[in-house]
Amino acid sequence: QVQLVESGGGLVQAGGSLRLSCAASGRTFGSYAMGWFRQAPGKEREFVVVISWSGGNTYYADSVKGRFTISRDNAKNTVYLQMNSLKPEDTAVYYCAVGRSFSTNAYEFDYWGQGTQVTVSS
Repeated sequence: QVQLVESGGGLVQAGGSLRLSCAASGRTFGSYAMGWFRQAPGKEREFVVVISWSGGNTYYADSVKGRFTISRDNAKNTVYLQMNSLKPEDTAVYYCAVGRSFSTNAYEFDYWGQGTQVTVSS
């Protein structure tokens, strides 16, 4: 089992920044890919970004490329999502997830956090 706890969400004005964290406990953190997904009201959960177990590979959704940066610290069992130049359309609940595959597909992630709300005002 892997337990994930997100933090760092909040309310920010458009153009602002937030840094999300996801702390993992349980199984060996370093052997898993980590991803961030988000779900806005009335919409399906969508992929945001994924990072490989080593941190050497990342893949971003086009909607966040150039604005968001994912990183991980395996010594601290934590993954981070730095979000800059935030837009109102980034408003959503953000979830971190752990999976065995470097994938953009939510079904390939085995463990999920409870989510953290990000609200961007215009």
